[in-house]
Amino acid sequence: MEMEMEAAAVTAAAALCCALALYLYHELWVAPERVRAALRAQGVAGPRPSFPYGNLADMRRAMTTAAAAAAAQSGGVVHDYRQALFPHYERWRKEYGPIFTYSIGSMVFLHASRADVVRDLGLCVSSLDLGKSSYMKVTHRPLFGDGILKSSGEAWAHQRRLIAPEFFPDKVKGMVDLMVGSATALVAAWEDRISMIGGRGGGAELELKIDDDIRAFSADVISRTCFGSSYVKGKRIFAVIRDLQKAVSKPNLLAEMTGLSFLPTRTNREAWRLNRVVRDLVLDVVRESGDDDRNLLNAMLRSAAASGGGDRVGAAAVEEFVVDNCKNIYFAGYETTAVTAAWCMMLLALHPEWQDLVRDEARQACAGAAPDFASLHKMKQLTMVIKETLRLYPAGAVVSRQTLRDVTLGGVRVPAGVNIYVPVSTVHLDQELWGADAGEFDPGRFADDARAHHQRQPHAYLPFGAGARTCLGQAFAMAELKVLLALVLSRFQLTLSPAYVHSPALRLIVEPEHGVRLVLKNVEPSC
Repeated sequence: MEMEMEAAAVTAAAALCCALALYLYHELWVAPERVRAALRAQGVAGPRPSFPYGNLADMRRAMTTAAAAAAAQSGGVVHDYRQALFPHYERWRKEYGPIFTYSIGSMVFLHASRADVVRDLGLCVSSLDLGKSSYMKVTHRPLFGDGILKSSGEAWAHQRRLIAPEFFPDKVKGMVDLMVGSATALVAAWEDRISMIGGRGGGAELELKIDDDIRAFSADVISRTCFGSSYVKGKRIFAVIRDLQKAVSKPNLLAEMTGLSFLPTRTNREAWRLNRVVRDLVLDVVRESGDDDRNLLNAMLRSAAASGGGDRVGAAAVEEFVVDNCKNIYFAGYETTAVTAAWCMMLLALHPEWQDLVRDEARQACAGAAPDFASLHKMKQLTMVIKETLRLYPAGAVVSRQTLRDVTLGGVRVPAGVNIYVPVSTVHLDQELWGADAGEFDPGRFADDARAHHQRQPHAYLPFGAGARTCLGQAFAMAELKVLLALVLSRFQLTLSPAYVHSPALRLIVEPEHGVRLVLKNVEPSC
């Protein structure tokens, strides 16, 4: 009897293992192969995947080869970083064309830089057709939670309705003075450092790595304008979010393929710990902000409470909404703007002719006063420089979407569940759209004239995303960048340090791997 029970247990275990193996085979191969077959039938080819990891091995080999090649090279500044950061995409694009498919585990991707696909993606405004790509959502959950950057469908639409009004132009207009205060403090600190070297106006030069100072400025702006606190109170949040960003920047393929994120690995434990710290800090700021109606935090609290009910379940949901979206806004409004400002100063240091044009324009617009909303609107040359910076160095490497149901893009019927990746740098460097000099810095291409309109199309410019999910904070970011650059250029001449090493790196966003090193020299102030 005992032997019979043991045999039955062995048989049951074997049957369970077989069932599990069949389930995994279906999920990791049969189901995605059906999707790939549907795309192949429409002429969309791609590299052949392997079971069970798809094309991951090819991607890793290409990255290793590219890293070795980059280490062996040295030289000047080349703005086209695609071969260094995305060598697999570049190889596949040359082999299969501007639209191809590849796989990571069970996830099928449609990589598209063809103009008609990009255009239709931007024209799709229904939140029920396209959502945020689910790839890396499990890995990134400690950083983004269920906030607006990662949510989809009705959850995303609900959050956007609550948050969007806080970034309308009339609200941004009221934030400019606070931005000026943060930028003035940064400029004064740099002037003091120059003064310690050799005195103001004495020809002294200051060489520094600007990245940490720019991040501190951006952090101060977000704290002052959105959360009603100074950088002194908010700096721990930024530091922890920066650490959390690093902790979740590498893919966890097991978690992405299975959805299992509860395994207590070293990386997971660190991400969980940092997430708890951020949560506690954000809730502390919520409690300290009191009834201040002027900051975004309390506006979100009021909107969420009004739509979420007042019972204990509703209160918990409101708390999660506020914490997740505070993390999202901190990341999107702090990190991306700071990196863009650093790239912009690097480009202006490389191109003193544009630096002089922007400096003269800022002085004329300010007329000896501090920048305000009206004077920022007059800075057309500065706007062109920022837009060209965002074309060459967009913070987001891809515009990512996932089909929530079957959709047609550029004549291609894309099945539900496919992750669509539009490589922003490839679209931004397309010579057919931007001209033969697409890889060069030329802010004049954004001048409001016939040449500029002839060279580009609206769907070909994607630094703030595309379609319904276009970044809510772009007006805020543009105002912040204009304030900072106008004040910095009005007081300093920028040149690139001989120690600067140009090496864009992907850490969720594309940033200078070794930072931006500049040499600053005082010029006569005007703003």
